[in-house]
Amino acid sequence: MSSASGALVRQVRATAPVFAALGDETRLRIVGRLATGEPMSIATLTVGTGVTRQAVTKHLGVLDAAGVVTSEWRGRERLWALNAESIEAARRSLDLIAAQWDTALARLKTFVEDGGR
Repeated sequence: MSSASGALVRQVRATAPVFAALGDETRLRIVGRLATGEPMSIATLTVGTGVTRQAVTKHLGVLDAAGVVTSEWRGRERLWALNAESIEAARRSLDLIAAQWDTALARLKTFVEDGGR
């Protein structure tokens, strides 16, 4: 395994929990709401979603375990915020995968244009 492909494997393994957590529509909507940059309470995150507070709490637990969100207590209220670093790491993984595909497609194009030689 080349060092580049080893780096890709390590990066993807490290960010796999993020992708798994984002694979649910409700969690993805929660992340979208938190992407405004403003920390939000469970009550705020629940408004207009048609999802119960208990369900939002459960989804936030999954996002928290994956490192996608963080929380802090302010008085009696727990506020949730997006962990931008975990999203950035996932984006970097996708960039690495895209670069690998670009390289493979360029090799295929060269192969086809050279008549398979």
